[in-house]
Amino acid sequence: MIRILVADDHYIVREGLRAILEAQPGWQVVAEAADGKEAILKAIATTPDIAVLDYSLPLINGLEVTRQMRSRLPKTEVLLFTMHDNETLIENSLKVGVRGYVLKTNARRYLIEAIESLAIHKPFFPSHISQALLCSFLKRRTHSGSTLTSRQRSVVQLIAEGHSSKEVARLLEISVKTAETHRATIMHKLNLSSSTALVRYAVRNKLVEA
Repeated sequence: MIRILVADDHYIVREGLRAILEAQPGWQVVAEAADGKEAILKAIATTPDIAVLDYSLPLINGLEVTRQMRSRLPKTEVLLFTMHDNETLIENSLKVGVRGYVLKTNARRYLIEAIESLAIHKPFFPSHISQALLCSFLKRRTHSGSTLTSRQRSVVQLIAEGHSSKEVARLLEISVKTAETHRATIMHKLNLSSSTALVRYAVRNKLVEA
């Protein structure tokens, strides 16, 4: 039996995934979540073999969910199921413990294969994703100082969604002082002077939906 958690903020996507996954013999969707916080809580409650996570989850994005999930449930494999395929996101997903990456546009072609691979603890990255990682490695970016870490991207998302430093700290399980330090570092790194500018950055870089 392969036990799966599905987290996506769109009900239709969750239902579609459930139908596809449970059509496979011996596969069961044991939990669904509509935001990142719910995904973490339900993962802890159900201990799935595999978590299929959207990146753009409300409250806590897919990478931060992965970070927290991997620290508490190291045997649970994570498949990022997203519409985004930029190099920075792919790199950061690897750093936090994502072991599989499938674009929603390629679900029909790769989803089942990805689950089968993760079920035996083998990573799964389609060839175009592997190529993106290779190209990124070969570039050896010269402007890496302006690139946000996965934790900083999580902070930006929450601030752009209107959360206070106290709420950011609670959701990411860090101190308020650390949350405020992250905010100051981000503003300096991106050369931004206001929260409005930070929101525009988040929308432009698809950290939140417009």
